[in-house]
Amino acid sequence: MEYELNRFIDHTNLKQDACEADIIKLCGEARAHRFKSVCVNPANVALAKRQLEGSGVLLCTVIGFPLGASETRVKAFETAAAIESGADEVDMVINVGKAKDGDWDYIKNDISAVVGAANGATVKVIIETCLLTDEEKVYASRCAAEAGADFVKTSTGFSTGGATARDVALMRSVVSENMGVKAAGGIRTREAALEMIAAGASRIGTSSGIKMLENADE
Repeated sequence: MEYELNRFIDHTNLKQDACEADIIKLCGEARAHRFKSVCVNPANVALAKRQLEGSGVLLCTVIGFPLGASETRVKAFETAAAIESGADEVDMVINVGKAKDGDWDYIKNDISAVVGAANGATVKVIIETCLLTDEEKVYASRCAAEAGADFVKTSTGFSTGGATARDVALMRSVVSENMGVKAAGGIRTREAALEMIAAGASRIGTSSGIKMLENADE
């Protein structure tokens, strides 16, 4: 099955050394290829918003990134500030240590605080699958759903591993069909992206989107 792959892609630059020129380039590429969104660090949201004006490309940023270990109130504040600066979507990282402790009430409340602060904007919840057992992935996905998030997402891309089709399929089996699943981390080829979509992903986070589209006929 073929897809309009560009409409699945969150065109991403979350590098620590991303400068103004990099963000302008990223946004120009997203406009040209009609990607679903651009994903940048919070300090680059206002710049990206200006660059994307009138394009129809959504603007995404990250919260508590990449460790997820910020206090809940800090994540909520960061979310509200991002929305005020122009973000349409936020990808928040759960507190993985609390997940390993089995403190699912904390995880759910952490997500709920971000959902509330987002004030209707799309919230994606990064559970960092490479650090969790299958049982923990299931619990984390359920927490995201119960807290009112819009997506559950595999990875930051900054830990010990990225997305796998197996994890995407597991997460897809846990949440309702009305909730999105975002695969991110290490997805660099068209073949890999299509594998994630076939497994149930409704969004792909990658910095290799242009390469994927250029290889569309392969």
